[in-house]
Amino acid sequence: MHPQDETYWGNVNPIGVRSCYDEGKRVAETLMYDYHRQHGIEIRIARIFNTYGPRMNIDDGRVVSNFIAQAVRGEPLTVQAPGTQTRSFCYVSDMVDGLIRLMEGDNTGPINIGNPGEFTMLELAETVKELINPDVEIISVENTPDDPRQRKPDITKAKELLGWEPKIKLRDGLPLMEDDFRTRLGVTRKN
Repeated sequence: MHPQDETYWGNVNPIGVRSCYDEGKRVAETLMYDYHRQHGIEIRIARIFNTYGPRMNIDDGRVVSNFIAQAVRGEPLTVQAPGTQTRSFCYVSDMVDGLIRLMEGDNTGPINIGNPGEFTMLELAETVKELINPDVEIISVENTPDDPRQRKPDITKAKELLGWEPKIKLRDGLPLMEDDFRTRLGVTRKN
């Protein structure tokens, strides 16, 4: 389903290399709802889409932190083939605002919290190159098995029920990570 709304239950390989991530999110929702039904405890379910910003773990394997770290280090940006797979990226302050609104409201969810702006991995790499280090090259590497082709949230419920939508565009958020990554990596900006 594209974009993905809250009725989408997913279609994942339960024994693939990504399964602990995919199925972990699904079982967490199941357990929360079971606890809610059995004990009457208030819960909130947020479906969080790709989030980025300063203080991310530099080498955690997520595409934004990978590209920023590679650009700061002067290394090639490694785009997993074919590069046309898409993701949507939500800046951390927007995500926190959405989560607070969900927690303070009376909607159990699930509610998608994410930025519906959609970019191919090649577009993301080209943007990081342009904004952070125009001298790096972009190379293609083998893709992870079971990598989703498209990920884009439908945030209609968040808009209607929470009065929330993201404000920070990707081009504005990426440079906010650069100084943090440079400081932690000990790499100064070239003049």
